[in-house]
Amino acid sequence: MSIRYGGDYNPEQWPREVWDEDVQLMQRAGVNLATVAVFSWARLEPRPGEYDFGWLDDVLDTLHAGGIRVDLATATASPPPWLAKQHPETLPVTEDGVRLSVGSRQQYCPSSPVYRERARRLVERMVERYAGHPALELWHVNNEYGCHVSHCYCDVSAAAFRTWLEARYGSIDELNRAWGTAFWSQRYDAFDEVEPPRAAPSFRNPTQLLDFDRFSSDELLACYLAEVEVIRAGSDVPITTNFMGFFKAVDYWRWAPHVDIVSDDTYPDPADPDSPAYAAMVRDLMRSLGGGAPWLLMEQSPGAVNWRERNAAKAPGQMRAWSLQSVARGADGILFFQWRQSAAGSEKFHSGMVPHGGTDTRVWREIEQLGAELRRLSGPEVGLEGSRVPSSVAIAMDWDSWWAIEQPASPTRVSYVESLFAWHRALTSLGLAVDFVRADADLSSYRVVVAPTHLVATDAQVANLAAFADSGGTLVVGFGTAITDEHLRVRLGGYLGEPLRQALGVRVEEFAPPAAPDLRERGGGVAPLVALEGEVLGGAATGSVWSEYVRVDDAETLATFADGALAGWPAVTRRVVGSGDGSGAAWYVATMPEPVALARLVSRIVEEAGVELPAPVADGEHLEVVRRGGLTFVINHGADAAELRIEGTDVLTGAAASGLHLPSQGVAIVGP
Repeated sequence: MSIRYGGDYNPEQWPREVWDEDVQLMQRAGVNLATVAVFSWARLEPRPGEYDFGWLDDVLDTLHAGGIRVDLATATASPPPWLAKQHPETLPVTEDGVRLSVGSRQQYCPSSPVYRERARRLVERMVERYAGHPALELWHVNNEYGCHVSHCYCDVSAAAFRTWLEARYGSIDELNRAWGTAFWSQRYDAFDEVEPPRAAPSFRNPTQLLDFDRFSSDELLACYLAEVEVIRAGSDVPITTNFMGFFKAVDYWRWAPHVDIVSDDTYPDPADPDSPAYAAMVRDLMRSLGGGAPWLLMEQSPGAVNWRERNAAKAPGQMRAWSLQSVARGADGILFFQWRQSAAGSEKFHSGMVPHGGTDTRVWREIEQLGAELRRLSGPEVGLEGSRVPSSVAIAMDWDSWWAIEQPASPTRVSYVESLFAWHRALTSLGLAVDFVRADADLSSYRVVVAPTHLVATDAQVANLAAFADSGGTLVVGFGTAITDEHLRVRLGGYLGEPLRQALGVRVEEFAPPAAPDLRERGGGVAPLVALEGEVLGGAATGSVWSEYVRVDDAETLATFADGALAGWPAVTRRVVGSGDGSGAAWYVATMPEPVALARLVSRIVEEAGVELPAPVADGEHLEVVRRGGLTFVINHGADAAELRIEGTDVLTGAAASGLHLPSQGVAIVGP
């Protein structure tokens, strides 16, 4: 078995004579997996009920003859124009009441029974025809669910939402209680009075918004599961659908159990200096969604994309470095969008493995180099495929909290993903591998668990986090955590929830976020700052995003706010939980310390938790070090060369690792 290598193949965009050349070039590049038919519905079913599979037969047979396996898509991501013409009610509607039209892609209402039935018929025909094809390696259901239309507000969706609510709450009285409809005279007398949270005069009901987010994710999942049901009835080939990293609209924790292989589409921006660290976090999430099992990088770009305001090209070697970063963090396959760069259409300026300039180009030479190196990394003698990335540190991540904390009418503007990113970057800068977990999962295999900004927490989650510290683990709780239950009802008496308040030894009296016009977000803005003081942060420091009045009941204050009305109030606290050698610790952090201060704090936390930090392996800045399958990956994301000081052999070159110079974007994979 080999590490999978390839990308989206769209031969329907090209004359037949190009297809044979494509296969020859794929062989030359080391491609062994092609994703086919993602956007082919109009070609496969040009008119309702009339199917044309002859061309796809030819494509699969040609790939198979060339030794290339197929990830076959169900083609349901972009309905053909005839569906909208015959059934305009299948088109989605925005919260402002605008019905979207054809001429783009993903123009369907997820709740539409007509869309689902038409999609099901197509999938049935594809399974009947291709389930036994010798090239078939993987089924690829739809594409990037929710990418453009994650929420639909049409009347069909409204009816489906009511059905979903009735199943969730059982009675309208329970819905009224959960939503707090006594406020603003919002009480409902029957489910048929409830509408989606369409555009309204002022703030909409927060729990209604949260439930509509949950419903919308579940409706997309129902579309996926309807196709999966058809496939599983006629095929035992594994099934996937491509996730999109930290994608807010879809709760991947709920989706992950239903995919056989987690796959991901991710496009870090070469112009963003934070991209390597942020991409590392995305890779770790994908590995974690599968419970640590290997995953597939389903899409990335060989060079520039076409959908940013300014589309930076990747630096020489950067595509290779970021690809091997995925392998280091658990991927057993590296694929791209797309194989051959389009000559027409909306993505003609999105780079391809075979660019407009052909094979006498830098992009193509790097594609060939990466293919050769992935072949070198494949096989039992290397021991990489199927291996896992061990971790003793985890971050609790929660889609409900993401949806809720970024709603309007909240204490301050918070970027949930930025909060996760700050903690993840601080941990990985120490050379630690980090998993993501649900707060109610089994945490017993970890030494340290961080719960940043986990606003929405069930009683079970609150109890589980507290029990982790009680059992000897080190728990770190960030601001904004467990303020509400799953219905967004505030936890009274000091927030946090009783078991967690007791474990932390603190209670939050009042929010006091720093006053400033905006909050730092990815891509711009200036953070409002608060002054901090404490040796655990390295002395004087600053915090941002959040601050609050924290009352210490049974904990040690290790850092304080240093100016204004909050001066002297706790900013970082620690409580030892239990006694003896198995003692745990519960930390509370009431702001977001600046990166250097957070790194010092994290270093103190993991040291006290007994987490063994890996020894430095190179001299240089902006180095990423990851261990997987007995190999040490060293990736130089910096502008300057770095020198390795680790014993062993670079499996990519066969050279001794010690003293090896890694140029900018250079990668070494060191084994015994």
